[in-house]
Amino acid sequence: MACLVVGDIHGCYAEFQTLLDRAGLSAGDTIVAIGDLFDRGPEPASVLAFFRTTPGAHALMGNHERKHVRSWRGELLPAASQLITRQLLGEAAYPAAVMFMEGLPRWWRLPEASTAHGFWEPGVPLEMQREDVLVGTLAGEAYLKARGCWPWYAHYDGEQPLIVGHRDYSGRCQPFIYRDRVFGLDTRCCYGGALAGLLLPAFRLLVVPSRGDHWGALQRRYAAMIPPTSRAPQDD
Repeated sequence: MACLVVGDIHGCYAEFQTLLDRAGLSAGDTIVAIGDLFDRGPEPASVLAFFRTTPGAHALMGNHERKHVRSWRGELLPAASQLITRQLLGEAAYPAAVMFMEGLPRWWRLPEASTAHGFWEPGVPLEMQREDVLVGTLAGEAYLKARGCWPWYAHYDGEQPLIVGHRDYSGRCQPFIYRDRVFGLDTRCCYGGALAGLLLPAFRLLVVPSRGDHWGALQRRYAAMIPPTSRAPQDD
């Protein structure tokens, strides 16, 4: 059976569907989205429906899902991307969407590779990694830098190859491969880059061009509803 590991979808449902078409999956194959399913893209409701109802489709928690959960609890102010996603999902559907995000795992181990959204702390087993490291928060980044473990992928010491998202480490909206041990699949689809996937067990890369700068268009469309306190980039 095959497994398609998908980078940061960020609400880019049309590109995600094109990627699935290119993968040519069969019944019994699986899909693993490695976090940041939502925010900055135009169709979060379609992405949510897909992962809630499609057999064999799984998703991990990214830093954006974590921010939805924490802002819903009142632990931090929502950023513009969370406010716009909430508007796109609708007030009636938003509580259930947050419950879905809260239940997402922080990592997923496949036969050929391990998956997480964000970073890795060397010397710590996958199941014992800190949440802020795996999810890729600014606090997790600061922790790793204080330990001298940055760039984190140069210190990766897990048993399997690791597939992550969260950052465009290539700087060119292309998949990032470090010594065939770390595979980075964030290719900035919501900014006009691309959506990337890795088809296992062959480790075959698939890349679908973005249909446009979705985040720029959404910010212009919803500019009037975003308070000044939510305009600056935020992380937890």
